[in-house]
Amino acid sequence: MKVKICGIQDTDTALSAIGFGADALGFVFAESKRQITADIAREIIGALPYEVLKVGVFVNEAAEEINRIVNETGINVIQLHGDETPEFCRQFSIPVIKALSIETAEDLNLLEQYSCDYFLLDSPKGKYRGGNGVTFDWSLLKQKKLENKKIILAGGLTIENVAQAINIAEPYMVDVSSGVETDGKKDQSKIKKFIEAAKNEEEAVI
Repeated sequence: MKVKICGIQDTDTALSAIGFGADALGFVFAESKRQITADIAREIIGALPYEVLKVGVFVNEAAEEINRIVNETGINVIQLHGDETPEFCRQFSIPVIKALSIETAEDLNLLEQYSCDYFLLDSPKGKYRGGNGVTFDWSLLKQKKLENKKIILAGGLTIENVAQAINIAEPYMVDVSSGVETDGKKDQSKIKKFIEAAKNEEEAVI
């Protein structure tokens, strides 16, 4: 199982997460308590291995600004977490993750409108477009044929529930932010345990 740790804000946490087995790291450029500047992101990304996915998270941002940050930082995947249209998502030269808030089975129909490389399925919107620590009904994913979609499961995942989430939803990747934090800051011990639980879900306690 592939794992994305989102809301990275410093190099030490980034390198530790990769050392623990993270496949992707998320850098939030939208309004959030985990928001990061392009300068800091560039410094962190410069220290990371080539093969790791460096995901820039944007919400209803202008394409010109997204491209500027991509070019300045070394971001190699764009995550669009707002109300971006299918046409908007098609204009970028690097892979795109379209995030969608899922509340009912009907919400999954939106996937058919987009031709993105990945889809991040998150819980219903809270104060921010992500990182709110709330789950949605994972069994909804079993009700719809999503075999040809690379699904990234997000929303309220924790060390305790990630194995169950994987077994029910069968995603391509899982994404966590608040679930590996203590007092609003990334906790390296929790990151390690989360990655272990996700990558060894058969052995984890459900």
